[in-house]
Amino acid sequence: MDDRADSPDSSSCLNLVVVGLGPGGLDRVPSQAMEILSDVRRLVIVRTMDHPAAAELAAQRPVSHCDDIYAEGEDFESVYRAIAVRVVEAARSQNVVYATPGSPLVGERAVPMIRSLAAESGMETVVHPAESFLDAALAELGVDSLERGLTVLNAHRLPSPLLLRGPTMVGALDTPVGLADFCGSLSRVLPEGTEVTVLVDLGGPNARMVRSEPGKVDPALAGPRTSVYVDAPPVGLPGAVAVMERLRSECPWDRRQTHQSLIKNLVEETYELAEVLAALPREAGAQGASSRRGQPDWMAMAEVSEELGDVLLQVLFHSVIAGEAGIFDIEDVAEGLRRKLVRRHPHVFSDVVVDSAEQVKANWEQIKKQEKPSGGDHSLMDGVPLAMPALARAAKIQRRAAQVGFDWEEVPPVVEKVAEELEELREALSDPESAQNELGDLLFACVNLSRHLNVDPETALRQAIAKFSRRFRLMEGEGSLEGLGAEEMERRWERAKQLGH
Repeated sequence: MDDRADSPDSSSCLNLVVVGLGPGGLDRVPSQAMEILSDVRRLVIVRTMDHPAAAELAAQRPVSHCDDIYAEGEDFESVYRAIAVRVVEAARSQNVVYATPGSPLVGERAVPMIRSLAAESGMETVVHPAESFLDAALAELGVDSLERGLTVLNAHRLPSPLLLRGPTMVGALDTPVGLADFCGSLSRVLPEGTEVTVLVDLGGPNARMVRSEPGKVDPALAGPRTSVYVDAPPVGLPGAVAVMERLRSECPWDRRQTHQSLIKNLVEETYELAEVLAALPREAGAQGASSRRGQPDWMAMAEVSEELGDVLLQVLFHSVIAGEAGIFDIEDVAEGLRRKLVRRHPHVFSDVVVDSAEQVKANWEQIKKQEKPSGGDHSLMDGVPLAMPALARAAKIQRRAAQVGFDWEEVPPVVEKVAEELEELREALSDPESAQNELGDLLFACVNLSRHLNVDPETALRQAIAKFSRRFRLMEGEGSLEGLGAEEMERRWERAKQLGH
C-alpha cells in the first residue's frame, strides 16, 4: 500500500485515491484525507450519503454516491462489485476519490475489489486509513483489543456456529431483522442475565450505547453504524471444552477416568441417542421434509439435542484426556475429520462428477481402501468392530461383501432364502446346538432382507420392541395378567392392536 501524501496542489494527481471518513462528522476525518476531499479537481464518490461526514461534505462541494446501487442490488456481494466497477470506470477518465465510512481498511469489502480492478487496468491506488468504527467503539468501551483477544465479526458473514470464545465485536447490524436474528442467536447460548452493549452512531451527535439482555434489544437500534459488543465467558462448544478441562482439574470423579473406564459410558450414551432417533418419523431430517403433521416435533428434537450433547461429552472427555498427554485435542479431532470429509467428497471439493448417491458411496469406499497402509493381506471383512451390535455388524459385513458383487440383485431371492433358513430351523428343533446355528442363519438372512429393503435392522427391531411394549402395557391396563388363560390373553392382545398402537 502506498501511503504517500497527496495534496491538492500537487503537479499531477493520482487517478484513484481511497480515503476514510471516520466514524462521525468531518471533524473526525484526518487532515491529509480532508485536503484530498476538498480538491475540486477530483470527482468524489462516497459509498453512501447515510453518514454524517458524507452529508457535511456534500454541503461544501459536489459529491457522487452509490446509494442507488444498494437500492438495486440483490445481495451485498453484488452491491460491492457494482461499486468497485463504478469507481474504477470513473477513474479511467478523471481523478477519483472514493470515500468510505470509517476506515477503508476495516469492513469495506468493496475496497479490495477496487484495488484489484484498478491493478488489472494498470492504475495506481493510494489508500489513506482513518478512524474506524472499531477504534471509536473500543475508545468508548475502554477495551484493549489485545489483552483478552478481541474477535471482530461482520454481521453479513457470521460464522455458523458462532463459537463465542471471549470479547466479541459484531459490526454491520444494519437491519432490524439482522439485529433481531443475531440477538436471538446470542440468547440461546449466553448465560441468563448476560448483557450486551449496542453501539449506535458512535462519533456523531446522536451516538448511543445501550446495555441490554440480548432478548430485550430493540430491533429499531439497527442502522448502518450499529454494532454489538459481547463480553462473556466462552459458551457453546468452546465453553464446553473449557468446562471439561476444569472438571478434569478439579472434580475427583472426572480426574479418575481413563479412556478404558469411559468405554461403557460412550456405548450407553450412543444407545440412548439411537433410541430417540429411532422414535422420529422416517422422513425426519430429509431435505424439505418435516414431521407427519407438517411441523417438526420440537419435544422429540429437544431430546435428540440433549442426547447428542451426551455423546459429545464423551468425545470431549477423550479429547481432553489425550490433550493432557500432549497427543491430540478436540481441534485435532475436528481438523482430522474435516480433512477426511474433503478427501472423501471429491465430487464436492474437486472435479469428480457423480450421478447418484450410490456413486458417492462407491467412491467413498474406494477412497477408504486407498487410505489404508500398503503391504500385507487385507480382507473386506477387516475393520468391522467385534463390539458392534450383532444386527448392525451383520448388515455391515453384508454391505462389504456386496461391494464385489457377492449379493442378490433383487428382493424375491432374498425372501426365498429367509424361507429356506426358516425351514432348516424347523428341521433342527430337536437338536439345541443345530437349532442355535440355524437360528443364527435365519437372523443373518433376515438382516440381508432388511438391507435389500433399505431398512436398518436395528431400527426395525427397536420399533417392533417398542410396539410390543405399548401393546403389552395396554393389556396390563385392563387388569393384572397373572392367572389369565391363553384365550383371554389373546383377546386383550387383539384389543390392544385394534387401538391402533
